Amino acid sequence: MSIKVGDRIPNVTLKYIDKDGMQTVSTDDLFKGKKVVLFALPGAFTPTCSAKHLPGYVTHASAIREKGIDTVACLSVNDAFVMDAWGKQQNAEDKVLMLADGNADFSKAVGLTMDGTAYGMGLRACRYAMVVQDGEVKALHVEAPGAFEVSSAEALLKAL
Repeated sequence: MSIKVGDRIPNVTLKYIDKDGMQTVSTDDLFKGKKVVLFALPGAFTPTCSAKHLPGYVTHASAIREKGIDTVACLSVNDAFVMDAWGKQQNAEDKVLMLADGNADFSKAVGLTMDGTAYGMGLRACRYAMVVQDGEVKALHVEAPGAFEVSSAEALLKAL
């Protein structure tokens, strides 16, 4: 069963890399007292994710923040080194926090996974976007398999 609007985000540990190196953050700390847009996608450097999903959030990060969002974060079932390299390649630095859910702990905890085994990718995050305020899901936009519509930065910006 997947998380829904009104549910609290489970406490899970995620990783990211910043100027000081590898960092670990609990979701309790990430969302506490903040309004966060968290979008997830199947994989760094994959076609739709690299051509549309992440670039849209990089382009619209300022406009999203102007709507009262404290943090814009991208999550994928990749390791922190891959997320860091992808973020740099996509010019996401200082715009989008690149979160690694390396073991899919968060994705499993919120029930938003997809099986990419047929593509050699294993268990991955579904494509979605959510708005979380102080740990509570306020909006959730989950894509149908293979779709890219409701979780885009443009769609989310209209919904904010």
